[in-house]
Amino acid sequence: MIIEAVMLPVKPGLESDFEDSFKKASKIISSMDGYLSHELHRCIEDQSKYLLLVRWETLKSHTVGFRSSAKYQEWKKLLHHFYEPFPTVEHFEEVEI
Repeated sequence: MIIEAVMLPVKPGLESDFEDSFKKASKIISSMDGYLSHELHRCIEDQSKYLLLVRWETLKSHTVGFRSSAKYQEWKKLLHHFYEPFPTVEHFEEVEI
């Protein structure tokens, strides 16, 4: 399992619209092969900043399966215009301790 972690800098004043669009987009991502779960968190100190955490079975589930799908184009249409600057996506794996 991997975690996709993304800080989403939403344009100020569009937070409510973003959250509404994200609810719609959640149905898209949750229908993808290899998807396990996701969470969206809003920053307390900066109300325009969100943290998205998505759990995928494998890295390819996200980078190939989701991003090369027609559903990803729907995701982009719903969400990408809200970001300034455009976010950086990072992937993490658990470290045994």
